[in-house]
Amino acid sequence: MGRSRISFAFVTLTLAVLFAVSLADDDVVVLTEANFETEVGQDRGALVEFYAPWCGHCKKLAPEYEKVGASFKKTKSVLIGKVDCDEHKSLCSKYGVSGYPTIQWFPKGSLEPKKYEGARTAEALAEFVNTEGGTNVKLAAVPSSVVVLTPESFDQVVLDESKDVLVEFYAPWCGHCKHLAPIYEKVANAYKLEEDVVVANVDADKYKDLAEKYGVSGYPTLKFFPKGNKAGEDYDGGRDLDDFVKFLNEKCGTSRDTKGQLTSEAGIVASLDALVKEFVSASNDERKQVLSRIEEEVDKLTGSAARYGKVYLKAAKSCLDKGTDYAKNEIQRLQRMLEKSISSSKADEFIIKKNILSTFAA
Repeated sequence: MGRSRISFAFVTLTLAVLFAVSLADDDVVVLTEANFETEVGQDRGALVEFYAPWCGHCKKLAPEYEKVGASFKKTKSVLIGKVDCDEHKSLCSKYGVSGYPTIQWFPKGSLEPKKYEGARTAEALAEFVNTEGGTNVKLAAVPSSVVVLTPESFDQVVLDESKDVLVEFYAPWCGHCKHLAPIYEKVANAYKLEEDVVVANVDADKYKDLAEKYGVSGYPTLKFFPKGNKAGEDYDGGRDLDDFVKFLNEKCGTSRDTKGQLTSEAGIVASLDALVKEFVSASNDERKQVLSRIEEEVDKLTGSAARYGKVYLKAAKSCLDKGTDYAKNEIQRLQRMLEKSISSSKADEFIIKKNILSTFAA
């Protein structure tokens, strides 16, 4: 089989796995025209938010609604879902949605909704669902991935030269800060498995001396403290999740998407890729010589690149010992493992191995 066909199959399988994982990680079920009537109006009651991505009120509701989703996630008799009305206009029109967000309750076995008119807080929504659904679920405490800094911990975390640190200086009363909060939490979640990347915040209203030290005069102020510049540099990029992820990937050398999943670039080392191309096209005798050069290059690497280099080296030796089909067979084995219920850290490990093995698949 040609390399291009294997690469295409590899990419397709990887995207399928990442899509499945992203759905599994969501506490709120994403509803579409295709799955709405298979999920809603069946054997469980459903609370559905009809929203628009650009809607300010929807963005404000998002963290509260996520708490409700997390709390009821394991309750089989209740579904917490949402519909993007920009993407599914006909579905929203069908249920009389004319403003955003609109929240409706669909009783078990019914597609005739009851509009929710209560407060847009997690507590009020949970009470409503418990009443309508006959449940007694308490709100779950949603752990935060944002590192909370104080004057005592600031230097220890931010000035650590082994870490790249993004810091938000905020004030609890600041409207822009409240708007940023759910987005910033998603940024922290996306990088929680990156040992060298820290997403943190500090209450600059409470710790005014600390804010003044770093020239903070408005809220929120975001500063990036890379490994090589602990004086800090202003973050002047966009405030959407995509903007933060793009910035951190470029600055930290990471390869995460907005869901925190590794991309197809994760684990790839350019200098080793060039040698792998020589290795793949060489004869068996020549491959031994190229392997020696790969070993030399791996010895020069540092940090995460050194870890990835060991995977390259192991793959090259296995290809030499086990033949040309090794990479293809190992990719398929890892794919089967990824389709099982595994931890996020283990999924990272397998995706990196697959990405590197794909360079050997000829």
